[in-house]
Amino acid sequence: MEFVISKSELGALIGKIQNVVPQKAPIPILSHVLIEAKQGELIFTATDLTVGIRCFTKAKVVQEGALSLPSKRFFQLVRELTDSQIEITAHASEMAEIRAGTSRFKLNGMNKQDYPTLPNLKEGFKFTIKAQDLKEMLYRTAFAVSREDNRYVLTGVLMRIQNGKAVFVGTDGKRLAKTETVVHLTEDFSGEFILPLKAVEEILKILNDKDEEVTVYLTSDKAAFETSSSLIMTKLLSGDYPDFEQILSTQSEIVLTLHREELITLLRQISLFTADSYHSVRFTFEPGELILTANTANIGEGKVSMPVNYEGSKMDIAFNPHFFLDILRHSSDETVNLGITDSYNPGIITDSTASLFILMPMRLNDVE
Repeated sequence: MEFVISKSELGALIGKIQNVVPQKAPIPILSHVLIEAKQGELIFTATDLTVGIRCFTKAKVVQEGALSLPSKRFFQLVRELTDSQIEITAHASEMAEIRAGTSRFKLNGMNKQDYPTLPNLKEGFKFTIKAQDLKEMLYRTAFAVSREDNRYVLTGVLMRIQNGKAVFVGTDGKRLAKTETVVHLTEDFSGEFILPLKAVEEILKILNDKDEEVTVYLTSDKAAFETSSSLIMTKLLSGDYPDFEQILSTQSEIVLTLHREELITLLRQISLFTADSYHSVRFTFEPGELILTANTANIGEGKVSMPVNYEGSKMDIAFNPHFFLDILRHSSDETVNLGITDSYNPGIITDSTASLFILMPMRLNDVE
């Protein structure tokens, strides 16, 4: 194997795949990246046996071949090189020679045959979706996914395909984010698929071209997302996703319009006065005004306010300010709508898109 590639293009490839390589590989070969050179193209593959990624780029291929190299050392070396062109040659002894300018390096690799083969999902059900649409769907839901391993099925984004729509949901039990988009299905098909958060984060990295189509392949336990230059495959999380339809059907008695950027600013200020162990801010609604307060014994107290189109009697409700901020950052528009009923029912945040966010309230007696 022998090829020449610019440092910038090689760096872009590395940037796409480096996070898939496991930090502590259960078997040595998984700490490697598989490099294949053929037909004027370079193919880089990395996998942790749950998520796998394959990236493609054009290169000057002098001799076709393949070799796996230890990813951490190889990536670090590429970052340190100063020459704009890099030439890599793989010898029969499973050693790669890396040349950049007057520098020469030899790095021990492993045989391609030892590297795990990514599954072929091309025979599964497939549909296409615009890259920008998929990116927006995942961006607006992944932030709400649980980071706690003991809530296994909640550590991924649910993708429900039904009636010509793709519905995406993320929740950790305290907040929920849902959005949807129309998809062009090749046949009558429905199903639910839970995408691991790591896979979602890698998919978001490769979705750049607004006009590009992404082909999604689905089987009962795996999914793949293919663009013109990348392919990500993932095992799906197993288990039954919680029924969220009942809470989505909740009707708020009061709907308020809030200036999004102003509320973000105030929440960032007031959150500084909440305890690290328990983040809670009191939202007090009075005619024409929203007052946010936080009081923590060993920190101090804060109080901010903003105008709001509220006309009822005084009402209090408490929310986690960081969760509320997350929702506002993943919303769009100059204003958002907040639906509330009382101190005990969830707040429902919407904007002009198909997205809907639900935030569970906190105990008011914990917010002095």
